Amino acid sequence: MAIKKEKKGEILRRLAQIFTDSVSVSFVNFHKLTVKNAQELRRAMRAAGSGYFVAKKTLIAKALEGGKFTGAAPELKGEIAVAYLEKGGSDLTAPPREIYGFEKKFEKAVSLVGGIFEGFFKSRDEMLVLATIPPRQTLYAQFVNLVHSPLQRLAVVISEMSKKK
Repeated sequence: MAIKKEKKGEILRRLAQIFTDSVSVSFVNFHKLTVKNAQELRRAMRAAGSGYFVAKKTLIAKALEGGKFTGAAPELKGEIAVAYLEKGGSDLTAPPREIYGFEKKFEKAVSLVGGIFEGFFKSRDEMLVLATIPPRQTLYAQFVNLVHSPLQRLAVVISEMSKKK
């Protein structure tokens, strides 16, 4: 079914706003995604401070033309959606991480195609690297554990030495 010109203009404005406002954008192929799974994906994205928007590839390409992004744009094959960081979101790696999690959960019903990160086009492999970075709270916990571990070992050694005397 054809989209009316007004609706296309509305979609283009929304995409342009997403591309200018968001620091992290992931392009997602959702060819085998069911409606039920798509609703679950949208809820999870919203909970992570991210958005998910479906548009025609031609409109996405047209919206990208006006952007000032560096590098070669990834080839958008199949049915494409845009996962992006909502305005005010703090976790820059949330969109690719959420999509990657659902890629594993739904057995390749969705897949990362590429994306834009901090003004640079990224390939699928580069977006997968970003997707495997743990959330900020996990990184903080790992850092605290790293700092705390030697102190804890020192305390155990001193305790054992005092028991021997």
